[in-house]
Amino acid sequence: MNEKKCLGCGVLLQDENILMPGYTTNLENDFCQRCFRIKNYGEYQLVTNNNVEYMKMLEAVGKTNDLVLYITDLINLEKDFDVIRNIIPNKMILVLNKRDVLPKSVKEEKLVDYFKNYDIFFDEIIPVSTINNYNMDYLLKRIKYFQTSKNVYVVGRTNAGKSSVINNIIRNYSENADSLTSSPLPSTTLNTLSIVVNDYLTLIDTPGLIDSGSIINNLPIELVKKISPKKEIKPRIYQLRAGQGIIINDLIRIDYLEGIRNSFAVFVSNELKIERININNTKLTDLNKSTYDVKYDNDLVVSGLGFVKISSKGKINVYVNKEVEIFFRKSLI
Repeated sequence: MNEKKCLGCGVLLQDENILMPGYTTNLENDFCQRCFRIKNYGEYQLVTNNNVEYMKMLEAVGKTNDLVLYITDLINLEKDFDVIRNIIPNKMILVLNKRDVLPKSVKEEKLVDYFKNYDIFFDEIIPVSTINNYNMDYLLKRIKYFQTSKNVYVVGRTNAGKSSVINNIIRNYSENADSLTSSPLPSTTLNTLSIVVNDYLTLIDTPGLIDSGSIINNLPIELVKKISPKKEIKPRIYQLRAGQGIIINDLIRIDYLEGIRNSFAVFVSNELKIERININNTKLTDLNKSTYDVKYDNDLVVSGLGFVKISSKGKINVYVNKEVEIFFRKSLI
């Protein structure tokens, strides 16, 4: 019986059913066909797993005494950090990934303090960038400090960059040539996958918790690639009066209904088009509409897309696909 696992997603390789996870044309291959095509052609095939299975994996992690790295995406922060933290009581480092896409003017101390204000304890909070190796040396140093064994688990939601962080550590601190499959789409890692970095560190990648409310879930691949920022975001700021609004790449519409002249700073990929409109415009009004009273200095977060910083209080309408999660938080920046 074959016991070889795909180096990309961690599932057992099999050559019997092309429709099942782990399919490869040859059991001597290192990658399943799906991961091979992601790695070499940028293609992606959705494999469905549910969060119940993932929660069971996280519960198993919580029964160990091992250090956990919780990876989150600074542009697409989840609404509820406590979900994973409540399941896993272990020592935990919160890794704020993709620091490179936030404006350089944002101070690291401000980012760290922002997360310290959450009523959730982390042993350390570290902003990093795998693109320019920002703070990766420091992350490795703190991993060594908090380790209780060789094993260190890596958890987080889909598309937070877990595999990218692991690949960076392998590339910079290990002679191990293996690397995980990285993809800008959810559900790439399908099982736990252990990677020996060196004699004192083994990273264990876990599948990401599926973000069912992400805007990217039902979009074509080419648009998903545009949505994922590849370099520093240049925020686009719109001074709106009541009766005006903005549309972001025909994906979401925000109408400003009531309030004083207000600043809407949009933090999304530079590749996305933003259009200023009058609210009499009927574009996208067939999408699901929700009305909100916005407080001072709040971010409107659109899961999978980014966020809009709204400076003053007022009333807005938001039009977006009904499957997409939107929420408000105190401004990150």
